[in-house]
Amino acid sequence: MAPRPIFTATHPRACSTAFERVFMTRRHEMHNIHEPFGDAFYYGPERLSERFADDAAAREASGFSNITYRDVVQQIEDAGKEGKRVFIKDMAQYLFRPDGKPTDVAPSLGPEEANNPTRLPLDLLKKFNFTFLIRHPRRSIPSYYRCTIPPLSDVTGFDHFMPNEAGYEELVRLFDFLIEEEIVDRRHLTVVDADDLLDKPEETIRTFCSRVGLDFDPGMLVWNESDQEHARRLFEKWTGFHDDAIKSDCLRARTHAQKQTSDQAENEEWLKKYGPEGQKVIRATVDANIPHYEYLKQFCIKV
Repeated sequence: MAPRPIFTATHPRACSTAFERVFMTRRHEMHNIHEPFGDAFYYGPERLSERFADDAAAREASGFSNITYRDVVQQIEDAGKEGKRVFIKDMAQYLFRPDGKPTDVAPSLGPEEANNPTRLPLDLLKKFNFTFLIRHPRRSIPSYYRCTIPPLSDVTGFDHFMPNEAGYEELVRLFDFLIEEEIVDRRHLTVVDADDLLDKPEETIRTFCSRVGLDFDPGMLVWNESDQEHARRLFEKWTGFHDDAIKSDCLRARTHAQKQTSDQAENEEWLKKYGPEGQKVIRATVDANIPHYEYLKQFCIKV
């Protein structure tokens, strides 16, 4: 029997697709599932997001309007039957109602569980090997905002920015709950910061592999045409969000240090790029999520 599926929980624009691509090179021994719970969260009859709540046509056009959380779980379970280890990358927010509202277990998955704040039953959560990926909000939030305005919004279909899709709060809630229930061991947490991934990709991936029981191979960081085609197939349901990762043929270290800027400089940059309303909402969303990021940052693996 293959070891427990790896579930890397993250938030939008955390360089998670580049991270995920590393493990897509292991197709002979791993089955990758790309953001599966978003189908039920946005489009299905058990949806939690309000983004397409009043747009039945968009939900129907997605092809996922009938997908329940049980369907997604079945997809994961079926993948495990192939004998390969399953690797899932998904947004923690897809397991919660937005804005901190109480969340119950999905009706298709069973009865409510009084102390469970997620959409998945506790017995199911225990089946995963959870890891976490984060990125500073000053970089993730402007990146996400850009995906929700023209011209990119014409491709993504996300035609307005919603601060409650930042995803940090839900990632912290999931993180704390998994520790509380001893589903993850506080002494052996695997939290990766995207800046470490971009600055020291080989060291970061090597360390991650050792934490989850995978053999590291430097070839994981270089992607051939077969890898490219595989990535395109997996990423096509979220058109426009993963273009940079799809076009890349490797994960190489940055050749320049990450620029450190002041709040004033950031505000000026965002004002120039996105106008006064964009700058205002980006600033507010970044500031609201920095405490969540800094809380998780203290648990990051050292490379």
